[in-house]
Amino acid sequence: MFSLRTAVRRTSTATRQSTRALSAPHTVSSARLSSPYARHALRASAVPLLQGRHYSRAAEPHFSSTRSTVVQLLSNIGSKREVQQYLSHFTSVSSQQFAVIKVGGAIITEHLETLSSALAFLNGVGLYPIVVHGAGPQLNRMLEDAGVEPEFEDGIRVTDGKTLALARKLFLEENLKLIEELERMGVRARPVTAGVFSADYLDKQKYNLVGKINGVNKKPIESAISAGCLPILTSMAETPDGQVLNVNADVAAGELARALQPLKIVYLAEKGGLFNGDTGEKISAINLDEEYDHLMQQWWVRHGTRLKIKEMKDLLDDLPRTSSVAIIHPADLQKELFTDSGAGTLIRRGNKVHTKTSLAEFEDLEKLKEVLVRDREGLDARATVDRYVEGLKERDFKVYYDEPMEALAVVLPPQKDATTPLAHLATFTITKSGWLTNVADNVFASIKKDFPKLVWTVKEDDENLTWFFDKADGSLSRDGEVLFWYGIENGEEVKQLVQEFNKDGRQMFGDLNLESRLHRAAQAATNIGKGVGASAASTEQKRTFSSTGNALRAARSGRPTVPVQAVRTFVTTNPNPPLGEKNMSNTQPSKVALIGARGYTGQALISLINAHPHLDLRHVSSRELAGKQLQGYDKREIIYENLSPEDVKRMSENGDVDCWVMALPNGVCKPFVDAVDQGSPKGNVIVDLSADYRFDGNWTYGLPELVNRSTIAKATRISNPGCYATAAQIGIAPLVPFLSGQPTIFGVSGYSGAGTKPSPKNDVEFLTNNIIPYSLTGHIHEKEIGYQLGASVAFVPHVAVWFQGIHHTISIPLKEKMSSREVRNLFHERYAGEKLVKIVGEPPLVKDIAGRHGVEVGGFAVDATGTRAVICATIDNLLKGAATQCLQNMNLALGYGEYEGIPLE
Repeated sequence: MFSLRTAVRRTSTATRQSTRALSAPHTVSSARLSSPYARHALRASAVPLLQGRHYSRAAEPHFSSTRSTVVQLLSNIGSKREVQQYLSHFTSVSSQQFAVIKVGGAIITEHLETLSSALAFLNGVGLYPIVVHGAGPQLNRMLEDAGVEPEFEDGIRVTDGKTLALARKLFLEENLKLIEELERMGVRARPVTAGVFSADYLDKQKYNLVGKINGVNKKPIESAISAGCLPILTSMAETPDGQVLNVNADVAAGELARALQPLKIVYLAEKGGLFNGDTGEKISAINLDEEYDHLMQQWWVRHGTRLKIKEMKDLLDDLPRTSSVAIIHPADLQKELFTDSGAGTLIRRGNKVHTKTSLAEFEDLEKLKEVLVRDREGLDARATVDRYVEGLKERDFKVYYDEPMEALAVVLPPQKDATTPLAHLATFTITKSGWLTNVADNVFASIKKDFPKLVWTVKEDDENLTWFFDKADGSLSRDGEVLFWYGIENGEEVKQLVQEFNKDGRQMFGDLNLESRLHRAAQAATNIGKGVGASAASTEQKRTFSSTGNALRAARSGRPTVPVQAVRTFVTTNPNPPLGEKNMSNTQPSKVALIGARGYTGQALISLINAHPHLDLRHVSSRELAGKQLQGYDKREIIYENLSPEDVKRMSENGDVDCWVMALPNGVCKPFVDAVDQGSPKGNVIVDLSADYRFDGNWTYGLPELVNRSTIAKATRISNPGCYATAAQIGIAPLVPFLSGQPTIFGVSGYSGAGTKPSPKNDVEFLTNNIIPYSLTGHIHEKEIGYQLGASVAFVPHVAVWFQGIHHTISIPLKEKMSSREVRNLFHERYAGEKLVKIVGEPPLVKDIAGRHGVEVGGFAVDATGTRAVICATIDNLLKGAATQCLQNMNLALGYGEYEGIPLE
């Protein structure tokens, strides 16, 4: 026996192979098909399917047979109910309202056959997706071959006349390439390379021949479909006076969708979806009404991911609620479109899930009863529901539903005296529209958040059985019923559950069945509350637990059930589990203690905490200032303390502090760290600003731009990087793979970097008209930079007369010849979307970075040999070099947005 996911993968593979066979230009021998079912289906069709360059469904007498065969093949990847239901849904609208599919240039280059097979399959069941494609990667290569250097402003390609001419030629070639492959597979397709998109100049002075679409002409698309052809569009637009303009393919697809109002907008991508940065898993679905605000606070929702999600929300806000966006690999297009589980990332507006825990909370109890009646059969259905609702008054429950009540679930929490703490899904009713728009997933996800352990039963002939298998960790079949559960990892709990089910499955729950017979409802009302393991009132009592109604039961799903003799639980363990409620969803204040607040960094951090909406500074320790009032903090009056390690231990034990910040000199903070560890080993976060733990493998190095943010967010012991080291690493990291030797870093800091203790390095009079080199070899930052980058560096620090700010000039030997543009592009790509890293053209200046919270990198000079690059980087040593970076780390570890409380420009 294997899991549902294994079965899906296998049938999906077989279907893809069958798809290629269906799309072949000649009769296909059975030897080419690995799926016996697919071979049988092909033989049954009696004709070469989708064959002939002039194929027309209107004139093809075998079309109904072809459609039936394709439906059979699609059933390999989902239940027959799913396939027929979605197919009926897609054909319920006009042909141009089925789907807009955006195809990236890389898909045409790398996956042309797969793409064409997927489109052929859709066309084989009478669907006409509208395809709009780009050619960005190909255009980059073509421009490079032509000696034209690409130029971008704000991520938009600046398009001059020569670039546009090359782009038009390329787009036509790529368009014809796809059309020829489709026609080779027997699918009629029509190139639509002009006349659809009208546009104005986006910003002629800035971007030149780049357009902003202001209109969509649907007639060329409708004409192609009327002729039985798939319309294949390029993303070119024209002004009213006929000037051709370049437009982004994603933008073109969005505007096309706004004009056509399709059910589906599909973005084909090599990655096959969006991925959760914490778990590394593909995101199956995003319900924007429910999840958007929370999602946009996640640390990993940045760069292109953040932009993509925002664009999808803006698009769906302009479309009917039934429309949705899918991001998918072309090989999995059928599974995404025709199954409940999908294969890529589905983005939809959804409906926010509401909950109630008492009948008094329902303003319209009759509406609730109407929803419960809709799945019931028999003349006594209303009386059954009345008794069911009456029974709810006698026990705890939680109801989940969306605004229009397309989906409604009733969950019974575990009873206090239950031997096994399992909640019961007593009712789960979904309309056809609810299944099609995936409201069921939304409701079930809400249930799972509230109830970590759940059990429910489904009739084994339920047409949605596959969906329930996908939601469960384990299952057991007996007497026409399937028992499902999730969250049970203890073997004894599973054993007890199975024993109870085997002993008398009909008596297990005694809960709230909405069977059509009145006497069963009466029994349900009188036996409410019997949990797993509870004694039964009567040995003849039928199972009083139901999870789906009968409205959608039209056919058996064909899903194999698990026999009693082969009980097996599928407990999924995630090697990289989600961060949980603590992270990125924390709205509660966190208590902070600052140890060593006298220095410049401590003062800068106090100022940032003062402006932070969630951080509450409770204790500030300074031996020299003990007894004095803290200045510059407005949230509460704070008196400096002189905390000892014993005080810290006691405060840690009492839970007085959520986050400790150690702003002490090197080699001083260990007794305080040990005190926190002794008081609360795991409960407190410590961020250390010294160098004491930067080489300690038990601590997390907190440089968010270069270290996995998930690692920082999960950490409780964080070593804050040094100021020199932060700027140097950011200035070198993109070139580490290209190093041929040791980079040399010439660094100059303002005298605030020398601290407040008097010395020649912070003596303004001594520094005037002067610069002081120090620690010419072996500086602690030299070791730190090399240790973190994994590459040896030479670092020569200096101090100058300005107060704050650092400048680095970094000489980097390269193992291969590179141009300055190539070097600059590496930095643009590496730090795209980073809010605190700015890439500039000219060498950055100290006076421009002082008092600001980020790093600036520029210069990008390359010597005549092309094998030595010179990079310049600037940073404020007190802010991003210390306090700002500390706040980033605190935010991540305490569960706030990474940039909360940090002024961003």
